[in-house]
Amino acid sequence: MTIRNKAKTKKVDLLEMKSPERMQLIKELREKLQLKIAEAKLWQSLLEVENLTINGNTVYRGYEPPTGFYLSN
Repeated sequence: MTIRNKAKTKKVDLLEMKSPERMQLIKELREKLQLKIAEAKLWQSLLEVENLTINGNTVYRGYEPPTGFYLSN
């Protein structure tokens, strides 16, 4: 998951953009959104499991804190 910085968001007026640029922007945004949705579904499914084993190592069991499993950006 990422932390969003509101100060870095760039406002774009889609009505003032040329059609090819607008379509490219919409395509890129759609792809990013689909990736975020897939990631959210993956995390949700990981939260619902009782035991999580990766490469033969149990990294999560029941309500114990995860071990050997780190998130990085």
